[in-house]
Amino acid sequence: MCLPRVVHFEIDAEKPERLVKFYENVFGWKMLKWEGPMDYWLITTGGEGELGINGGLGKRTESEPKTVNTIDVPSVDEFVRKVVENGGTIVVPKHAVPGVGWLVYFKDPEGNMFGMMQSDESAK
Repeated sequence: MCLPRVVHFEIDAEKPERLVKFYENVFGWKMLKWEGPMDYWLITTGGEGELGINGGLGKRTESEPKTVNTIDVPSVDEFVRKVVENGGTIVVPKHAVPGVGWLVYFKDPEGNMFGMMQSDESAK
């Protein structure tokens, strides 16, 4: 059985361009501006086959800074049901990330925020 795993992290920023420079200079991470419908930078933290995950950086949408880990799931709808049945709450409902998949943000019963992503290149 393949268990859902954390596959992506997100960092938010009031001034994303400033953090792009920070993480490039401090850790040598590669930052690439995404060609999608919003200001978002893809973060590569290492080479193929190395342990670890890659992430993204975007504009802060809430008053408090946060880092969010995203979990790869085979069905967002199925795991939304499981989150709610087990005391979690959906913060941002299922929505398309064009060409990537379906994304949901939720909080666990202690208030920790996570994303769940179902890969689907046809998502619009």
